[in-house]
Amino acid sequence: MTKLLRRTAAGRGRPRASAEPGSDEKRLRLVYLAASWCLGYPDDELLERIPLMRAALAEFPGASAPFEPVLAELEGRALPAAQSQYVQEFDLSKRHPLHLSYWTDGDTRRRGEVLAGFKQVYRQSDAIVDTRGELPDYLPMVLEFAATVDLQAGRKLLIDYRASLEMLRLALVDDALPQAGILECICDSLPGESPADRDAVMRMAGYGPPTESVGLEPYDPRLLPLGRV
Repeated sequence: MTKLLRRTAAGRGRPRASAEPGSDEKRLRLVYLAASWCLGYPDDELLERIPLMRAALAEFPGASAPFEPVLAELEGRALPAAQSQYVQEFDLSKRHPLHLSYWTDGDTRRRGEVLAGFKQVYRQSDAIVDTRGELPDYLPMVLEFAATVDLQAGRKLLIDYRASLEMLRLALVDDALPQAGILECICDSLPGESPADRDAVMRMAGYGPPTESVGLEPYDPRLLPLGRV
């Protein structure tokens, strides 16, 4: 699981705009943090956090509903089975990649520049991010960054990669996976309405297929990585 280890000495002395965030900000940070945990690889730590998540989400009307299918499934299955399914759906399958720039840039040379941009956003914050081997565009990492370090910068990454989030949402809905509700919740937290289908996502984002493929072939004509035209 991604860890945002600590704030730097410079960050600890940095003044805050508000000592106590408002209710809307608290809810948003909580939703992003719970989403980060629920979209990550399930482990004993996640299971231990389930009562905490339920209690915290219950403080905000309606906040727990998108998470309940995932939490209930985690509670109802043996951990090895949950871990095996996660690997099949999110690591081995190319239908539900959790790396935001994969949807927009695929395996192209441009993706290296994009990943460097994510790293730069993290470096500009006052926290040290331990990626634990994950690429910096890993969605649970971006969500945790938004929730615990810099909400504005984290939300900008989510907004910039709204098309990726929407494509992932549609793929999860198609395959009836419990994480679909969490993606819907994330998309609903961003400006504007969610597109109804993949064609609408393409029109919203102004993307086309990648023009320079290096590695993976397209794996499903419905889920072609979005590419910049």
